[in-house]
Amino acid sequence: MSVTVRFIGEVLGNFAGMDRGSNKHSARVDDELAQEVRDLVQGVGGGHADESRVPEPPADGEPNVSPILEDGEANDISRFGRYIGRSALPGDRVKLRDSAETLLAPDDVLADIDSLPEGQEFQTVAEIWSALGRR
Repeated sequence: MSVTVRFIGEVLGNFAGMDRGSNKHSARVDDELAQEVRDLVQGVGGGHADESRVPEPPADGEPNVSPILEDGEANDISRFGRYIGRSALPGDRVKLRDSAETLLAPDDVLADIDSLPEGQEFQTVAEIWSALGRR
């Protein structure tokens, strides 16, 4: 028996004995099922929300407590937070500035970071936002 034939036999033998981790479905069905939950597992947006997870609006006469921040302010903190990398927190002004520059932050965000107190370490974007004098 030649070396090549023995090698091919070993390879084919390994494939025949390989366990896919599931014996209830075919490989095609396993792939389809994995594709269905890919967005949930990886945390990527699928373009639609699960209706069971969307909060119901308040009933008549009940206060609307969901918008904690004013509309414009919620957008501002969200925009600001996009330029603070996760690896920068916890961090001081220098670390936050480096992260913002890496993420190509606009001048107004860099100016806000430069106005933070020197030597103070921030744990969250909300702490930074408060230090800037914003709600």
